[in-house]
Amino acid sequence: MSVDLGVGQIEAWQGMLSGLHERFAERFARSEPRARALTYMAGLIAPLERKNGWTLAERAGEGHPIGMQRLLGEADWDADGVRDDVRDFVVETIGAEDGILIGDDTGFLKKGTRSAGVQRQYTGTAGRTENSQVGTFLAYASAKGRALIDRELYLPASWTDDRERCRAAGIPDEVPFATKNEHFRWMLQRAIDAGVPFAWVTADEAYGQVKHLRVWLEQRGVGYVLATRVNDTVITTGWREVRVDELVAALPRQAWKRLSGGPGSHGERVYDWARVAIRPMWEDGVGHWVLARRSVKDPTDIAHYVCHGPVATRLKDLVKVAAARWAIEESFQVAKNECGLDHYQVRRYDAWYRHITLAMAALAALTAIRASELEKGAAVQGRPPP
Repeated sequence: MSVDLGVGQIEAWQGMLSGLHERFAERFARSEPRARALTYMAGLIAPLERKNGWTLAERAGEGHPIGMQRLLGEADWDADGVRDDVRDFVVETIGAEDGILIGDDTGFLKKGTRSAGVQRQYTGTAGRTENSQVGTFLAYASAKGRALIDRELYLPASWTDDRERCRAAGIPDEVPFATKNEHFRWMLQRAIDAGVPFAWVTADEAYGQVKHLRVWLEQRGVGYVLATRVNDTVITTGWREVRVDELVAALPRQAWKRLSGGPGSHGERVYDWARVAIRPMWEDGVGHWVLARRSVKDPTDIAHYVCHGPVATRLKDLVKVAAARWAIEESFQVAKNECGLDHYQVRRYDAWYRHITLAMAALAALTAIRASELEKGAAVQGRPPP
């Protein structure tokens, strides 16, 4: 997703940002940080090469970054409340009953040892182990667009086992060690409690291979299409425990269908897809499947998914959900490239959440602008809106 911020778009994004800002203005105890939050978000969307305290202050006509730093640090405001308001705004602008919730994490490369949660750890951002922070996120996707609606900062055990180090970075004593998978469940539960409209959950194999996450979703009646590793095991309709790759390898040639998962940056994402029913007993109108995605160019390149959803679910429905996982990757890309998600220069725990939340708000505004433009375009062409 990209939004042209030329002269013709300036008023649109300023108006959208202002409207979103008004929704959470009451989350600020004082007027100065309340007004500065809007200036900060406008700077995040502005065409600046770097979007940190200095550059955002300069854009606002200020000679030093103290005000911007105070907004992320000492100012009295509720970042979690703003997060909830941003989520509600996203639902109002692109929400749909068949919406999809997507979980994933992304890395923020950092120097030094004092930024909350930083250590040498693997991050997909770099594709290797680097000194970094890692955030876990929840995205919302529908035919109208996609945006980030929740976030958690991952704190490795090297941090939570050292409470003095945590206190120095502003991490409260009551914040425990939690896996990224636990973060995912926390964020999903917040979305469920808030009544966010959605039909499916998806995530990559780092999350999908965890069986107790799948049980947790089933207990809440949540449909899912979760990627998993090749040696994950499932129970077949004949009560046998089998590896998913062995189950898929036994499928006949006619089980495979060539389908598109939707448009990507290089055209349609076309793969061969197949599914096989699993579990001997289906209850309460829900079914269970293993889904496989095979590369057209390299038939040995096969991805596997474990699925749970309504009995009437079709293969193309599962394909749509599996392919939607890329929406969070695209959200990360836009949030980093256009909204300064990774441009921050803060060390404290609370400051990380504040910057990330305002960047998510900026992304939500861009998403709303794009959805509005698509709706206008559809109306002009006499097509139904997305």
